[in-house]
Parts: sequence; C-alpha cells; structure tokens
Amino acid sequence: MKKMFLAFCAMASALAFACMPHAAHAAGNPFGLVYKGAIMENVKNKVNIHPVSYTLHGLKIAANVYTPAGYDAAKKYPAVVVAHPNGGVKEQVAGLYAQRLAENGYIAIAADAAYQGASEGMPRNVDKPYYRTEDIHGMADYISAYPGVDPNRLGVLGICGGGGYTLNAAKSDKRFKAVATLSMFNSGQVRRNGYMNTQLDSIQERLKEASDARAREAATGEVSYSGNIDFDALTDESINNIPTDLYREGMLYYGKTHRHPNSTFRYTTASLMDLMTWDAMDNIELINAPLLLMAGEKADSLYMSEEAFEKATGAKTKELFKIPGATHIQTYFVPEYVDQAVAKLKEFYGKNL
Repeated sequence: MKKMFLAFCAMASALAFACMPHAAHAAGNPFGLVYKGAIMENVKNKVNIHPVSYTLHGLKIAANVYTPAGYDAAKKYPAVVVAHPNGGVKEQVAGLYAQRLAENGYIAIAADAAYQGASEGMPRNVDKPYYRTEDIHGMADYISAYPGVDPNRLGVLGICGGGGYTLNAAKSDKRFKAVATLSMFNSGQVRRNGYMNTQLDSIQERLKEASDARAREAATGEVSYSGNIDFDALTDESINNIPTDLYREGMLYYGKTHRHPNSTFRYTTASLMDLMTWDAMDNIELINAPLLLMAGEKADSLYMSEEAFEKATGAKTKELFKIPGATHIQTYFVPEYVDQAVAKLKEFYGKNL
C-alpha cells in the first residue's frame, strides 16, 4: 500500500493548469463548494443550498441540502441521498451531483461522513464500513423528515467509496426505492487485495500492522494513520509517474484542482481491521430495488462495477451504464461525462421514484 501511495503522489502538469481556474473560483465560494458552476448565493425561484446539521449516534453531522427551483415546503418532492467518495467531502463531487439533481426537481442531501470532513467524531478520519453505512442510513433519516420530501420516493446515489457503502446500505434499507452508484469503489476488497488485486501476497502482514496499530492506540492513545499525503509537496513529475488512472487523476483532483481543506486521503491504520474483513459484494443479492451502476468506459476501476452488476441478482431491474471515453475521476467533473451521468440519473429516478 505504501508503494501505491508513493506512486499515488504522481500528474499535475498540463491537466493541473487546465483545471486550476475551477479551484481558484471555488476559493471565494461562501459555502466552501469546490466544483465548477457551484451555487454562490441563494436566489428566490432558483436551486438553493441549505447547510444543516443533525445528530447520528451522538455525533453532530454536517450536511448540505439542495432544494429545486421554486421549492415549496407545502408540496411533495422526491429526494436523493448522495454519499461522497473515500477521502472526499460534501463540497466536492457529491455536492456537484446533489446540485444537478436539484436542478432536475429533486431535494438532495450530501453529508460529511462521521469522523470526517466537518462532522464530529474522534479520532479523526476513522474509516470503517459500519460507520460509513450508518452515515447513509442517517442521511435517509434526516431527509425523509425534511419539509416537502415524500419519504415514499427516496433514492440514493453513492460515488466511488460511497458507492460501495451505498450498496451495503441498500441491502437492508428498503426506504431506498432506487439505488444508483457512480464509479463504484469496493473499499474492503481494495484495502484487502490491493487495487486491481496487486497486494494479495501481503494481506496477513497488513492485518498485523492494523492489529498492532489498534493495540498501540488502546495502550498509549497514539493514533496511527495510513495514506498520509502532503498535497503541498506534490510535484508534476511524481503525479505523472503514477501508473493507474484512478490514483494519478485522483491526486490531481483532490490535491490540486478540487482541493478542499477538509478532504484528506488519510485514515486510521486500525480501520483496516474492519475494512479488510468487509466486502461490498457480500449479500449483495439482498438489494431488490432497481439498480443503476454507472462507470467510465475507460476507468481502471470498472471491474468493481462489473462484478457488482453480475452479483446483484436480486435487483428488480439492473443496468450497467458505461460512460463512453471516461475514466474514474473524469466522471467527477468533466462536463460532458457529468452531463451523461446526470441524464441517466434523471431517466432512472424519473422511472422509479
């Protein structure tokens, strides 16, 4: 994993300069949003954003609710819960898709995971499947009671790691009448086997490191972290040397063009005890709602969506939509790919919500 993250520190040159205006624009956003076309102010009869908070298992969760143009609390609207990627926050791609869904008539919520972003939880950056799944259930709890929401027309969209956790949440949470993922990432499988199954020979060694980290934390209070990246130290050469599209373009997205101060790749090493023994595919046949899996046609992470599609045998209907020409990270912000994904979501949720 260490090699992956070092290699991870690697493509800021041409793409960075091409996309940097997005980050510069976002620096002055009053809501902290770091995506192109983000809401700058709430205007009557337009899509608006509402920063909110609620309590989940004793922790204060920070979220943004997006409401459609002409929103009227006396009316009833379908709603969508949006789960952010690993290391991401609600102000990045999750916010972009929540805003686009609101533009299409949905009330949408994007929240920071517990222990991450602006949400409470100590130690910081705990990344456990149970917590991330509960985050999705918690968003459903909150948005179902939001003024104007029809709780019988609730959908969910999970992006990257949030996609794997969305599949897990949807196995049991039958409030979700339509389940969608974008560039789904099976965190448990990757933390266990390595990306593209490149670390199968070191599973026991890494589990021992995680166990030792937990023991040290319990005995001394010292918290160990994996995935520490100094974004300020990134060089064009190091980024360009990363061999996989997901990590190369991910370093550019999170470290350069769509950087946010609350977004970090690091997670507690002890979290690996939970991550490495979990898999988004376990019992996936329990999902019986309509299922849409979207992924870039050229994404090196596509294999995870393909596996989920094959194993989700209980879904009422299912579709694997490959976005032509797109890689994993490009589905987060490149207009032509985002437009295609949003159009597909509009069709999917329109039919099922």
